[in-house]
Amino acid sequence: MSRLMSGRPLLVLGLAALALFLLAQPSQAQTGAVSGRVVDGADKPLEKAVVVIEFTDGINRRYEVKTNKKGEFIQIGLAPGNYKITAKYENLGEQSQTVRVRLGDPTKVDIVLGGGPGGMTKEDAAKAAAVKALFDEGVALSKEHKYDEAIAKFTEASDVTPGCFDCYYNIGFAHSQKKEYDQAEAAFLKAIELRPNYVDAYNGLATVYNAQKKFDKATEASQKAAQLAASAGPGTSGAGAVEAEYNQGVILWNAGKIAEAAEHFQQVILLKPDHADAHYQLGMAYVNQNKLAEAVPLFEKYLELAPDGQFAPTAKGVLASIKK
Repeated sequence: MSRLMSGRPLLVLGLAALALFLLAQPSQAQTGAVSGRVVDGADKPLEKAVVVIEFTDGINRRYEVKTNKKGEFIQIGLAPGNYKITAKYENLGEQSQTVRVRLGDPTKVDIVLGGGPGGMTKEDAAKAAAVKALFDEGVALSKEHKYDEAIAKFTEASDVTPGCFDCYYNIGFAHSQKKEYDQAEAAFLKAIELRPNYVDAYNGLATVYNAQKKFDKATEASQKAAQLAASAGPGTSGAGAVEAEYNQGVILWNAGKIAEAAEHFQQVILLKPDHADAHYQLGMAYVNQNKLAEAVPLFEKYLELAPDGQFAPTAKGVLASIKK
């Protein structure tokens, strides 16, 4: 039985939890940029405000810059994709925005701190810090497999901030780990209600439905995730698209649709040539179809990419059997 990738195992929340409303292969040859201003509630430029720029599409990339006397900042050399931009200033709290960086001219981001339109008051900043503390506790508990305690923390955070779609995603993940699939489904659906383009929540749903052998629903959820990831446009689908494509392959495999599953594993390899598990799964699909010669290089590539991977013993055994 093949397993789905269930999305990010845990989602980590930024400090500006009240600004929660937040997929891209890095490009080495072509990049984008972010620029903007940070001001206070009276539109006064804030010098030396800290601006943190975080890539949110599956690869850990973080940049930090400070504003000049005019409150301006710029960061160049960014791969296309989604970024969370957080500005911080002493005694004025912090505020975040999510933007999509594209190739070419800088994406503009203006952030207001300390009250005023779009700004965060001291009270809001304190509330945001409290929510973040709850969220971080939930993440830590979930990492320790203390899922009941984690659910309680994420639920408390969502009570303080009802729009916290990431809270509901993590609640869904924790329930799915406990095989409480009805509760997991409800949490993922709530996350999608709050954020209709939430790729990871759709992937979570696909995992839940697949575990229950509801293959039609699993396929529908995984296809939706793939569509949302691809809607970012050429070159910006990123990890979400790869994961959704892989999940579709696994769902079809588990439903006994081997040839169709193989097509999805092929697409994963096209999108991400170093995706080890896709090579293994495609190899197994070929073995199932008695295409043994085509399977050999796929198992060899898997072992090259993941010599100690979860499928390594099976891959070695199948290779030995084919080569006899």
